[in-house]
Amino acid sequence: MSKDIVIYGVGDVGPCRDNLDSIFDHVRHVIKEGDISFCQLEPVLTDRGTPLPQARLTCSSSPEAAQALKNAGFNVVSFATNHCMDWGREGFYDTLDALKSAGLNQVGAGRNLDEARKPVIMDVNGTRIAFLAYCSILPQDYWATERRQGCAPLRAYTVYEQIEHDQPGTPCRIHSYPHREDMKNMLEDIKKAKENADIVVLSVHWGIHFKEAEIAEYQRDYAYAAIDNGVDLILGHHAHILKPIEVYKGKAIFYSLGNFAMEEIGNMKRDLAVYGGDHASSKSFKEMKNIAPKWKDSNRSFPPDSYKSMIAKCTISENKIKTVSYLPVDIPEDCAAVVLDKNDIKFKEVNDYVEHITRTEKMDTIFEVKGNEVFIKLD
Repeated sequence: MSKDIVIYGVGDVGPCRDNLDSIFDHVRHVIKEGDISFCQLEPVLTDRGTPLPQARLTCSSSPEAAQALKNAGFNVVSFATNHCMDWGREGFYDTLDALKSAGLNQVGAGRNLDEARKPVIMDVNGTRIAFLAYCSILPQDYWATERRQGCAPLRAYTVYEQIEHDQPGTPCRIHSYPHREDMKNMLEDIKKAKENADIVVLSVHWGIHFKEAEIAEYQRDYAYAAIDNGVDLILGHHAHILKPIEVYKGKAIFYSLGNFAMEEIGNMKRDLAVYGGDHASSKSFKEMKNIAPKWKDSNRSFPPDSYKSMIAKCTISENKIKTVSYLPVDIPEDCAAVVLDKNDIKFKEVNDYVEHITRTEKMDTIFEVKGNEVFIKLD
């Protein structure tokens, strides 16, 4: 009987410190156990380039960070991030080169749209597992076209509907819809990937950042369509907090895996220099802090809920997903993530939070704690 295949997946990573490896010191032993370990790279990896004017808050680290990801045990990395073009073409290509030099499989970004849409397909003991990656959080021209570098887009439109049409200034409903061409491209990519792989994993940088629980309408539209057309697992990120976990037709959707190895703003010294040495005083940062009420009383770079995290775990047997679970994670003040033991009070805090936000969005997902894992009932 063949051994189960294990996939681990985490959210946003962005090591930026003197000892880049140290941010993974407490999780490396877990990440390396995976046959495939996936992460979402948030910053550009470069020492050069010029920030683009449409970049609200630039995010970069050194090219050596790619080797730190490799040393931690990751082998598939999505660069479909809303920061991919922050430092221009030089920064973008430096990142692709750094990831390649470190022996990492990059997905979701490329020198043109075809390259950005290309899947990574890993063969593990005869089982072929495909990864596709896209981004919905897109500053102008960060997405790839047939003639321009960038990330694979999964755009959405937003419509504001006034609830009481005869009452000026009253609240509105917010509706969001998938971009038709991007939906068409995603479904084509899934079909091709499914023809060449047994399992298809979809990674999406999307959602409403910092706002507790809430899922945008377009996320569900894309997620359900992806699963209807062959995707077996969805790994979401960008929101910088955990979001609900949903099961649709027996497939798990992690709407956001949250932060995993993201530095506090004070460590991003090169980016800080762009803003005169203080990200926190910028207008963009102040506007973001208004999204999460708890953030106002926090001295850290993110709101308190951003320091609850997880590692998604998927086991595959006989070319099919057998189980999906997560390992609760805490992110202490040094930002070096820690996998929690079931006897740690923080284990329960993470699990309770996931249950709370999932129920808030009226999802009936069933969770079961077994040892240090929280299993998700798929049927």
